[in-house]
Amino acid sequence: MSSQHGEATAPATTAEVKEQCEQFRRTFQALRDEIGKVIVGHSDAVEGVLIALFAGGNVLLEGVPGLGKTLLVRTLAQTLSLPFSRIQFTPDLMPADVVGTNIVTEDPQTGRRQFEFQRGPIFAQVVLADEINRATPKTQSALLEAMQERSVTSGGTTYRLELPFLVLATQNPIEQEGTYPLPEAQMDRFIFKINVGYSQLDDLMTILDRTTGTATPEPAKVLDGPRILSLQSLVRGVVVAPHVKQYVARLVLATHPGSATAAGGPSGVTNRYVRCGSSPRGAQALLLGAKVKALVDGRYHVSYGDIKAIATMALRHRLILNFEAEADRIDPDDLVAKIMQLNPSDPPRVGAV
Repeated sequence: MSSQHGEATAPATTAEVKEQCEQFRRTFQALRDEIGKVIVGHSDAVEGVLIALFAGGNVLLEGVPGLGKTLLVRTLAQTLSLPFSRIQFTPDLMPADVVGTNIVTEDPQTGRRQFEFQRGPIFAQVVLADEINRATPKTQSALLEAMQERSVTSGGTTYRLELPFLVLATQNPIEQEGTYPLPEAQMDRFIFKINVGYSQLDDLMTILDRTTGTATPEPAKVLDGPRILSLQSLVRGVVVAPHVKQYVARLVLATHPGSATAAGGPSGVTNRYVRCGSSPRGAQALLLGAKVKALVDGRYHVSYGDIKAIATMALRHRLILNFEAEADRIDPDDLVAKIMQLNPSDPPRVGAV
């Protein structure tokens, strides 16, 4: 094994790999515990956000107002030693309010005037885009370059964003009044879409105790930027067997209507209900999320179970359903489950009896 500069590096021993996995698992659990001091329940949402953090992707949280989406993001930011900013999206928010703008400044000594770029709130490392679908599409699109290229271009100049960089957006269900559905290109830039539901009775009782009493829990900081980048690098090195990688590719191809690989064949669910299937970013999201899932479980290799555990939140927002799906009230989550059912992890071998 060699480095980028051609210098030989010794491969990690089995004991070293196990120790790295254990450190990752302990760090993940520490983050989950600190967030749990504030967030009651919603364990799937918390885990999904943390998986996205270590996979290096952005997250879209959807749910009706008042379920704790914003609180979850703010609590995560409190556990990380990273600059944090919150952007409240409203119909009158302009793109310059997000990325920044060039303003005229004057040198007090020479009186010379020049343009100077004033950075917007996107230049943090953890960015909360609150109620993102209440802003107009023009303002929503101001996030596109930052989310994908980790850079911002203004006035012909490109500014690099400091890594790690994470956008956590919240949105209300699109059926609510005063919302603008996110364009498909922007939805695809979120590694996961996580649905936040209502709390159960026991969780709601705990929430009332915590929020109507005198004590206010404060989560401790667990990670800083360099450590996050190191753990993200560890995730990238997790081993994926060829047959597991092929399973990821088969799942994504099964979402493409009009193709030979469409789930269920010519008259199956994909051709019947899907207008546009997942892009390659869906496969990337599946594999990166599964790598984090494997490390959380103490393994340095990805299993079929890791892929299946990630599939719904990685694909639900990448399936554009047609009118028939809407008429039949088909839920994207049920569709993803059906596609997985029609594409078993171990397909029958050709010629098998």
